[in-house]
Amino acid sequence: MRVVRALSAALLTVGLAAVPAAADSSPSPSQDDASAAPTQAGTSFRTATEIEQGQRATASGSTGDYLYWSFPADTGQRPTVAATVKLPDTHAAQTWQIDVYDGLRRRQACHYGAQTRTAAADAASVELACVLRTVRSWSEPWANDPLPGTYYVRLTATGVAAADLGLPVDSEIRVDSRDIGGSAAVDGSLAEPLVPGIATRSGSGSGSGDEEESSAVLAGLEPEDGWASGWWSDRWVWTAVGGALAALAGVAGYALTRGSGRPSRVPPTA
Repeated sequence: MRVVRALSAALLTVGLAAVPAAADSSPSPSQDDASAAPTQAGTSFRTATEIEQGQRATASGSTGDYLYWSFPADTGQRPTVAATVKLPDTHAAQTWQIDVYDGLRRRQACHYGAQTRTAAADAASVELACVLRTVRSWSEPWANDPLPGTYYVRLTATGVAAADLGLPVDSEIRVDSRDIGGSAAVDGSLAEPLVPGIATRSGSGSGSGDEEESSAVLAGLEPEDGWASGWWSDRWVWTAVGGALAALAGVAGYALTRGSGRPSRVPPTA
């Protein structure tokens, strides 16, 4: 029983130390910084405006334009892209759509959310949302799973009357992520995140000078804590806790079933 009590105390200590560590592993949402928030959007993948997660970006454009932003997403995150378009005072019915592409420019399906919405005539605004699938650390080459790296957001109107083309609109976009944790962890990891220019940035001697190498890097944003290594997740903590529980159950079962010792060999007296 002393062994059981010792294992119980050790398990309690490990559990109390592990749970806060697992809880603290999720990145804290960044606060809005009005002075640093982008106020314009790109017109293509190459000119997409970089935004941080948790940052609200705005942009002005014209109906019919393609507006592009990019943001970093790491392993275990489930990004949510929300956009609001303020429409002109007078307009016909319009259909707006938000699309998200990964670092390989593959269109990612929305897990749920109103990716496409039709604004009625003279509606003041339209709101869109796209919740992506959880970003995986590794995937088969033939799969279309979201992988860590740069993600692109494209906002545009798909059904616009000819009379409404060119009317001014104001857009607002924000990206937030939920940390899913070890429940979505898989074995394996990418050699490098899918970030434009990562091969030139990490390669040695590939450029003739600092200017050439820096100009080839097309994306400069990354998560606050850097890109995940791919092998660590909180499932290691719960695996260790599960192993300790199994050992404790085995010791407790043995202590309860072993009895009081060897039976006495002295025959009972009549």
